[in-house]
Amino acid sequence: MKNLLTLLLLAITPISLAQTINQLDANGKRHGVWKKNFENTKVLRYEGQFDHGKEIGTFKFYKNINKKSVLTAVKEFNKDNTIAEVTFLASNGKVISKGQMDGKKYVGDWVYYHNNSDKIMTTEHYNANGKLDGEKLIYYQNGQIAERANYKNGLLDGKSTWISEKGVVLKEFQYKDDQLQGVSKYYDLDGNLLAEGAYKKNRKDGIWKYYKDGKLDEEKDFTQYSKNPGK
Repeated sequence: MKNLLTLLLLAITPISLAQTINQLDANGKRHGVWKKNFENTKVLRYEGQFDHGKEIGTFKFYKNINKKSVLTAVKEFNKDNTIAEVTFLASNGKVISKGQMDGKKYVGDWVYYHNNSDKIMTTEHYNANGKLDGEKLIYYQNGQIAERANYKNGLLDGKSTWISEKGVVLKEFQYKDDQLQGVSKYYDLDGNLLAEGAYKKNRKDGIWKYYKDGKLDEEKDFTQYSKNPGK
């Protein structure tokens, strides 16, 4: 009798477990554990848990590589809001980037890493509307800052600087509403000034000065071109 009951339990348990996956609540919302495969395959596409239609806890997303599920992203949800902590992964398991998402929007601070490395490549910040906002930094693999830029609601705004691996400033630009606007400077690899002048709505404007061996070599007047863009 005991053996018979054991066999019955073993037969029923897989069916019961299967019935707890991919269920809807009384209102037709996803509830409990959900798993989905890529269409017409047995390859897992994602898995996670819903609480009456809302994602909670850990969700895992996969790529279909050679008919095998390869983890590509992990999202950590909570019950309090729609924001998730997100990590994107390469097929070899290395972290590509991590930060927060609100639905499909990037929000808050994000960090990106150099290929197959744990060294930071880029840091940036997104506002609540999913637009770049504030300072963005790009790094060489040696940790030296390669580029420093500022954004306002998704548009370049303020000073941007390009720097060599040895820490020498190479270019300094000013932006307004994603266009070059204001004084810009170019330097050689030793930090010597090569050229300086102003831009007006992405066009050179006024007197530009060009240097050679540290001395003024030439001046050009671009005023007519900024006032008459068609020329």
